[in-house]
Amino acid sequence: MSKEIIAKKVTNQDDLEKAFAVRKQVFVTGQGVPIELEMENNDVSTHFLATVDGEPAGAARWRQTENGYKLERFAVLDEYRGLGVAQAMVRAVLNDLPADAPMVYLNSQIQAVGLYKKFGFEKSGPEFEEAGIKHYKMVLKK
Repeated sequence: MSKEIIAKKVTNQDDLEKAFAVRKQVFVTGQGVPIELEMENNDVSTHFLATVDGEPAGAARWRQTENGYKLERFAVLDEYRGLGVAQAMVRAVLNDLPADAPMVYLNSQIQAVGLYKKFGFEKSGPEFEEAGIKHYKMVLKK
C-alpha cells in the first residue's frame, strides 16, 4: 500500500515544532551535532515539514545568504527513509525559491550527494568537514 507523502512550507507554530523535533532526532540524537549548531539561523530561514500519512517524517529549510539561496537541514526520520520523503522535500524547497534566484547551493553530506545530483546540483570544491561530518558544497546548475 502506498503512503501519502506531503512536503510543504511551515505556516504555523505547531508544524515548526514538529520540523524542529525531526531535525533534533536526526542531527543531534542521531549524528551528534551540537544543538546550538543545529538550531542556528532558524530565525532567518523558511522551514518545511514532510509528513507520511499525516505523521511528521522529514524537515528542511532554505535561507538567503550573501552567496545566494542556501538549502539546509534536510532530515528524514529513519523509519521513513526510502519512501521518497527527501525527494518530495527537495522539490518543495526548490519550488518555493524565487524564480530569479541567482545562486542556489547546499552543503551535502557525502551519502546524500546522489539525491541532489538528481535535481541538477553539482559538486563544487573539495570535500570538507562540518560538525564532524564529511560534506561537499553543491551548486544548482541552471
